[in-house]
Amino acid sequence: MNLLPLIRPYLIQPLTYSTIERRYYLLGLPVFVLLGNYYLLGLRYIQEGAAFAIGTVLSVLIYWSLILTLRVVVLGALRRFSQVRQAMLRTLTMLCVAAGVTTGFAVLYVWCYSLIPVLGISFSWGIVQPIWIVSYIFDVFLCTGISVYYTYSQWETHQFENDRLKRIALQHQFEALKGDLNPHFLFNSLNSLSALIGEDTAQAERFVDDLARVYRYLLQAGKHELVSLQVELDYTRVYANLLKTRYGDSLAISFQVADDYRDHHLPPLTMQTLIDNAIKHNIMSVSNPLVIGVTTTPDGSLQARNIVQRKTNRVETTRAGLANLTARYRIISDEKLLIRQEGDWFVVTAPLINLNKV
Repeated sequence: MNLLPLIRPYLIQPLTYSTIERRYYLLGLPVFVLLGNYYLLGLRYIQEGAAFAIGTVLSVLIYWSLILTLRVVVLGALRRFSQVRQAMLRTLTMLCVAAGVTTGFAVLYVWCYSLIPVLGISFSWGIVQPIWIVSYIFDVFLCTGISVYYTYSQWETHQFENDRLKRIALQHQFEALKGDLNPHFLFNSLNSLSALIGEDTAQAERFVDDLARVYRYLLQAGKHELVSLQVELDYTRVYANLLKTRYGDSLAISFQVADDYRDHHLPPLTMQTLIDNAIKHNIMSVSNPLVIGVTTTPDGSLQARNIVQRKTNRVETTRAGLANLTARYRIISDEKLLIRQEGDWFVVTAPLINLNKV
């Protein structure tokens, strides 16, 4: 076993680097050496050269062995209970294990001194007990201090990550809005409208109304972090009507949403993102239509499924829309967007949020 990675931070780096943890250990070294030897040897420690040399070397070795062992305990607890919400469990675990370690080292400390005749120490539990008390006090300050510092560092890191994800989400909302209001979308819509005017005036009027509703929703979407599934569904049906007018029988979109989940919430434009992603990456024709199904699952999620009919020539190979939607979910929920392929179907599952249970 290579002990160098464990030894280096506390035998070499303390001499050149200053950190809270190492400074704490270094400040404890003279206290441990001087008070420990004075407790065991009395004035003989400073009056007799042999007692001073042997006692100093022995106590330094035992002290750093104890520190190395406690370091393993601390790192193990931090890895095992790494979440901010596990602060209490993490601290108690470190305290309990550290107490056991220092108990054993206190016995070892006195026993090692008793093995050297020149020191004149006889092993007894009465000598060990005061060392236990001092060690437990050391453990409390050490474990509590490290746990508090670690918890604060994790909290600070999470705050930074949340801010970063919020910036990504805002950028997504801007890009989504810009993408849907771009000239291509408007040009295609106007082309469809132009064709309808000469063929079906009533349908052309409905198309204009639907287009106005889509733009109205898009302009308001950036103001809300969450919308109800019912509101999102009403909008997406209108949006699907526009797509149906444009693509005709080349596109088939169906919705099956259980009534129990209509008051649950999700980020605005989630359904549109899932539908647009399917259209963007798949081919469609009247003879080979693109089938997209939007449903709710029994466990309370929204699921979009489409037949995989990948385009042979794709300029973009990444799904930026899904990546941005994933980032938005990381901000508002612990649950994640699930993306997978099941045979000939591409499936995206988006968790629905029940605000009554948040």
